[in-house]
Amino acid sequence: MRFLASIIVSIAIIALAFHYAKPLPGTNFDESFLPKASSVRYVAAGHDASVAGLFWIKGLTELGESYLTGREYAYLGHVAELSTSLDSLFYTPYYFVGGVTPIDASDTSDFSVLRRATRVYPENWRLALYYALRVGRGPYPNRTEAANVMRKYFDSPDTTIPNHIRMIYRSFELDSMQTETALETVLNDVFQPRFKKFRTSFYTKILRLLGYKGLIEDYNKDENYQKVKALVDSMVDGKIPPVVVYNQLLAMKKVEEPVEAPNTDTTAATTTVDSTVADTTIAE
Repeated sequence: MRFLASIIVSIAIIALAFHYAKPLPGTNFDESFLPKASSVRYVAAGHDASVAGLFWIKGLTELGESYLTGREYAYLGHVAELSTSLDSLFYTPYYFVGGVTPIDASDTSDFSVLRRATRVYPENWRLALYYALRVGRGPYPNRTEAANVMRKYFDSPDTTIPNHIRMIYRSFELDSMQTETALETVLNDVFQPRFKKFRTSFYTKILRLLGYKGLIEDYNKDENYQKVKALVDSMVDGKIPPVVVYNQLLAMKKVEEPVEAPNTDTTAATTTVDSTVADTTIAE
């Protein structure tokens, strides 16, 4: 009993110390440093799903604050990786990361998340499409892998799969029509109620999809951003039909400037001259 009283008094003293202590200076902590799922499991004590939810809520909170501060939140994929490692059946991070992440984003932390999604939910063609688009159009394009991911849906018995999704594996193989399909997928996601508060992510995702690379310094002054925003908002509000918005956005697609090939005639002439000079030198 004496030892129990000592422990209670000690806990009370520590609690009072924390209560009256001055707050520590801000450390600007972010999710660039996250624990491993294997380490968190020891602390979770069997409540992996609950802990995964807490980490995910923290990630969404940081993402929402990034819209208010104007800075880019770069750790959503890392948070989703931790959450789905703890609870592989946690569906929301898979769907959310696939919907929000720009197709050409240089950070590939979402690859492992979406790859896990295709294993855990193999019947979900939309999760597979998110992964295929990222793999086929990402910073390290692998169109063969993207085609392999979507090929199994060609003869799937699922009657809800659109015909263009059944055939999209051929588009990856031929490297054609990927922008059109990706844009259609993004516009469908915009209508999802779960993404209502994160519509800003889709404005930038559409811009990158159309070929406008890099970060936007001032959203209010960027004409392309404002045009995309106006079109998407009007579509969601029912003011403009989706097909009109789709065509107008597709018309904004940035045409890549062709890279000039080296002048082979000049190179050949130079080589001939050099060879002639070399032969003359040898002859002398």
